[in-house]
Amino acid sequence: ETPLLDTVDTPEDLRGLEPGQLRQLADELRSEMISAVGVTGGHLGSGLGVVELTVALHYVFDTPRDVLIWDVGHQAYPHKILTGRRDRIRTLRQGGGLSGFTKRSESAYDPFGAAHSSTSISAALGFATANLLAGKPGKAIAVIGDGAMSAGMAYEAMNNAKAAGNRLIVILNDNDMSIAPPVGGLSAYLAQIVSSRPFLTMRDMAKRMARKMPRPIHSAARKADEFARGMAMGGTLFEELGFYYVGPVDGHDLDHLLPVLENVRDAEEGPILVHVVTKKGKGYAPAEAAADKYHGVQKFDVVSGVQAKAPPGPPSYTGVFADALIAEAERDETVVAITAAMPSGTGLDKFAQAFPERAFDVGIAEQHAVTFAAGLAAQGMRPFCAIYSTFLQRAYDQVVHDVAIQKLPVRFAIDRAGLVGADGATHAGSFDVAYLATLPNFVVMAAADEAELTHMVHTMALHDDGPIAVRYPRGNGTGVAIPAQPERLEIGKGRIVREGKKVAILSLGTRLSEALVAADRLEAMGLSASVADLRFAKPLDEALIRKLLTSHEVAVTIEEGAVGGLGAHVLTLASDQGLIDAGLKLRTLRLPDTFQDQDKPERQYQDAG
Repeated sequence: ETPLLDTVDTPEDLRGLEPGQLRQLADELRSEMISAVGVTGGHLGSGLGVVELTVALHYVFDTPRDVLIWDVGHQAYPHKILTGRRDRIRTLRQGGGLSGFTKRSESAYDPFGAAHSSTSISAALGFATANLLAGKPGKAIAVIGDGAMSAGMAYEAMNNAKAAGNRLIVILNDNDMSIAPPVGGLSAYLAQIVSSRPFLTMRDMAKRMARKMPRPIHSAARKADEFARGMAMGGTLFEELGFYYVGPVDGHDLDHLLPVLENVRDAEEGPILVHVVTKKGKGYAPAEAAADKYHGVQKFDVVSGVQAKAPPGPPSYTGVFADALIAEAERDETVVAITAAMPSGTGLDKFAQAFPERAFDVGIAEQHAVTFAAGLAAQGMRPFCAIYSTFLQRAYDQVVHDVAIQKLPVRFAIDRAGLVGADGATHAGSFDVAYLATLPNFVVMAAADEAELTHMVHTMALHDDGPIAVRYPRGNGTGVAIPAQPERLEIGKGRIVREGKKVAILSLGTRLSEALVAADRLEAMGLSASVADLRFAKPLDEALIRKLLTSHEVAVTIEEGAVGGLGAHVLTLASDQGLIDAGLKLRTLRLPDTFQDQDKPERQYQDAG
């Protein structure tokens, strides 16, 4: 017989099914997702956990008129399959293919692009309020995970949500059991009762009656109500923020989910928070058994769950950083490390095993991470803040205000600098040199290879005179030998890697190996080339740059970053020192002034010219 999934191209088709058919549809949707990610790789565990929730939300709500926003978007693959994109699902995260996150330009069912976490409630509140002001009927539903709830922005939004009333619904997708009491039949039954209209009106009536009573009785009645619901459901925090709390509900049981969501949809009170408990990796044994629940995977064999291994290569920059930092921490007990929910992504999981007392994962809270590091530095510790370039943007005010103005020696280890490949524009580390090198008191370095990164981590550990940063890309290094004894680099001094006469190539970061290839090609054309690894975007090695610019006919700067970085600073230096008037031929090579879509990194750099 025809699989049900073949009859469902859009949520309209889905809403034509009987409730009893949805279990079969969810099972088929889960298989389709596993099969697709087996081909493409990508985020698997999160999507597996929300299959039933995705089906239920599109079944109960009138999407896209009701706006559905998935926080982060890792978990939106089942949503993409149900919203007219199943035929392209095997192009996920590839050049010209579907994005790994939600994306406005991709579908009317993706009302908001979400690839960084904890933005969904703020955005949904915007949609709900706009509909309210325009007198349109649509509701806005934000689906946010318990991890994303660790960011202050989620609470900032909830604290302002009251005015949206029943048009705003927040689904807390709790797959960590970090908040939830065990989910049994009783709590599911309670959730249905609590979300039902009779209970809402009964509470309303009780409230009105209580208001007419003398004060002590009024507050006692309110406390009893809160206590009964708090004891059963732990929703007090959300109630304080002005949300009507419903849950916890078993997110894999459609018989519980559907009636609760229908009650919530039709409720006249609001805003409402529905606490749904799910299992990451649900329904795929290898994922359920894995520690990370197959959060992010390579291509894999669907039957066994065995992931394709990347061919062994040089160590990753992340791994080199982790080893170098552990070595510094062994030498110096004031070295501490901070990450914002990315311990394995930044290599700090290794550091935490070696020094559990000195490693801090603050959750998805980059702003807090930076000011916390500033406080540690002010009290004599040597904090290393390991944050991806694209996520450090979130803490920019703290970098300026709490670190740079106070000249505090916070060390920034900026991973995923440059283009990142499959995650696309939302995760590219294109802007960190531009946004850090403009700040007084800052030292900004970029590592050309693994050995350089090791020297730079050592240099940072010993640099107590203000903030200092190093940037390095994702992926593997070049395979150079890592020095057993790192050296302390002189601040603001670059190095000549190759001596030539006509063309000067001024490189910052890991394009150095490409710069050397370019020098070989120029040499073959009879153009002798010098190559410098500047090491520092700030402070610039003025003497070296002046020498290169005045002793060569042509100079080129190259960096893996947006306009406003190294090239801009070298041009400014040349202008300030009157070198440009002397007929200098100077060009800057940098990333184009566009947000580049996902592709293989080498293709992205090719497209960037």
